[in-house]
Amino acid sequence: MAGGDGVAAKPPAGLAKAGAGAAPVRTRYLRQFELVERVRAYDPSVDESLINRAYIYATAAHGSQTRHSGDPYFAHPIEVAGILTEYKLDAATIVAGLLHDTIEDTEVTRKDIEAKFGVQVADLVEGVTKLSKLEIQSEENKQAQNLQKFILAMSRDVRVLLVKLADRLHNMRTLTHIPNAAKRRRIALETLEIYAPLARRIGMEKMARELEKLAFGEAFPEAEAAINERLEQLRADKGENVANIDGTIKEVLEFAGVEARVYGREKAPYSIWKKLRRKSVEFSDLADVYAFRVIVQNPDDCYRALGVIHQSWRCVPDQVEDYISNPKPNGYRSIHTTVIGRGNVRVEIQIRTEEMDQIAENGVAAHWRYKNEAYGYDEETAQSAGLDAREAIRSLMEIAEHGGDPGEFLEHAKLEMYSDHVFTFTPKGALIPLPQGATPLDFAYAVHSDVGDRSIGARINGVERPMRTALRNGDVVEILTSDRVAPVPGYEALAKTGRAKSAQRRLERHARREEFGKLGRELVSHALHRYGHDLAATSLKPAAERLGKHDEEGLFIAVGEGGLKASAVAVAAFPGLEERVRKDDSRRPMETEKAKLYVKGSDLTAGVALHFAECCTPIPGDRILGVQTPGKGVVIHTIDCEQLAALEGEAEWVDLAWTPTALTRTLAVGRILVTVENKRGVLAELCGIIAENEGDIINLRLATRTVDFFDMIFDIEVADARHLTNILAALRTSKAVKDVERVKG
Repeated sequence: MAGGDGVAAKPPAGLAKAGAGAAPVRTRYLRQFELVERVRAYDPSVDESLINRAYIYATAAHGSQTRHSGDPYFAHPIEVAGILTEYKLDAATIVAGLLHDTIEDTEVTRKDIEAKFGVQVADLVEGVTKLSKLEIQSEENKQAQNLQKFILAMSRDVRVLLVKLADRLHNMRTLTHIPNAAKRRRIALETLEIYAPLARRIGMEKMARELEKLAFGEAFPEAEAAINERLEQLRADKGENVANIDGTIKEVLEFAGVEARVYGREKAPYSIWKKLRRKSVEFSDLADVYAFRVIVQNPDDCYRALGVIHQSWRCVPDQVEDYISNPKPNGYRSIHTTVIGRGNVRVEIQIRTEEMDQIAENGVAAHWRYKNEAYGYDEETAQSAGLDAREAIRSLMEIAEHGGDPGEFLEHAKLEMYSDHVFTFTPKGALIPLPQGATPLDFAYAVHSDVGDRSIGARINGVERPMRTALRNGDVVEILTSDRVAPVPGYEALAKTGRAKSAQRRLERHARREEFGKLGRELVSHALHRYGHDLAATSLKPAAERLGKHDEEGLFIAVGEGGLKASAVAVAAFPGLEERVRKDDSRRPMETEKAKLYVKGSDLTAGVALHFAECCTPIPGDRILGVQTPGKGVVIHTIDCEQLAALEGEAEWVDLAWTPTALTRTLAVGRILVTVENKRGVLAELCGIIAENEGDIINLRLATRTVDFFDMIFDIEVADARHLTNILAALRTSKAVKDVERVKG
């Protein structure tokens, strides 16, 4: 029988009368008018008579058949149809759900269904029937043949799979009524190994989770009990901290102006068990036992929310995944990050829009809607969202078509559905196993580190493809290389293996040292020129020794990284310059903890503590005011600080001004963000402009980098806000500079 709950008896030949001799109904099932109302709620134009006729036909066909629970058998197809309405599927699919067991379990034939309900419904019912006797542990060849036929049927129409998944879900919900424990376990294993992976392959995460939850305890009761025990302990130890995170996420997003819906979840026991087996890690090492969903208005807000969260909590390195720019093959889009919350709790946060959330939960089933005045599957919209139902099962279809004997096919199909690896080949036939999601970059490093370092492209199965392409089982990959070893912007994000990621970081470190070396050289050159010396005519080896560096290159890198001032190098090279440099550097860096030396105000209470706000980082010359809070002293803000609006009415505001010491005898650090063209020599040009305007770079870092542009963050010692403004204006005159702004906070 197709149902996991089984059938106790079959009716006589022909159609039996509905309910004749059936056991008393023990559970309530959807009535005819209720089912129609459910469909009409999302498809007002539905052919109600079609559903009514199918409902009556199914109850009559199954007649007196009963399930192990004692319910009439026709309650099962009715509930399957009800599950399909939860996914808002079209009338033909609902009718197929009502009739899906008639060919298998009654005297009804395909011709009967085609005559009464049309070819479309008959095809769907016949497609579902092909897998009705799938069994993992027995009759393996027969089961494999059925699976092959089923996959080919669903490749023609994905609704076949949707009906079968709904059928399996209801069978799992009633699995406990089957008295045979071995049979229950076989059905549970079948669910874990075939149906849940199939649901996930087409993006139906919600259904996959429920199938796994229902099957796990039956298939692996001891494992489920052990994990539930650990979860109980974790809830007791860290539950309060996790609960606080929910509210805190909402607060920080609201404060940043990001409208969001936030809710938390605990990872399902089966998912935990799979990860423990796959990664061979301890329970305590799992980063995503607790996860929170952040649902925002649009894709731009996803990235804004990610920035706010990373500013509020420390993120776990290598745990940020962007499935919005790189959707999964099943159409899943979201941003994932893992952060360290209060109490050292590792928490996964998933950020997505409402539409992305619907697709993440319901996958292919989220794309039924009105189009051209008809209700049905919108394939174009699904593909634009990143989901091609045929492509999602393409590899399974190819295995079904060319999978060899049934036993070999079943082995390959199961491997494809839930394996953690893909198996790829070099053009010469060497096997390269890689993790799921691996790209040609991972392949290149698996072949040889030198190949990875010089990789610039790839041919997959003879066709040139982007390096971001996810590799699939059986792909033949040829790596295209360059003579030059250099990091390629964005390559690290493409890597899935630790080997490729670490190699790309190594290349990036070398490249950054080279860039810092060039920058330091320019800074030293400008410093020497300022005091009448030329770098080309100066030996810096003695200076390097005095300053504790191995060689001149180490000296330049230290200056470029901000760990050493260029003026200090000039003094080390020419000790006689010390007095001139000291005179030029007569201003001293502000000591922010001594705010009273730099700020005054007539309304300041004697002895009150003063602190500079970190949100706007005031520097001398900025217009400032103080926010006085009882017990916390006065916090100094710039007058245009964005956080002042939130503080209005909650604290007393105090007029403040800078002291002569701040304005004439100090140096403050101003931070700027510069977006420049990604071309040779641009860093030297920026450095020269800043030096010519008497700014002293004390720190520099590369924020982001693409093929065309990169963002640089400079920390510059300046006399005051006007000095910093002059440097910004000078930088804007460069053709290489696309944007420059002061960064506060």
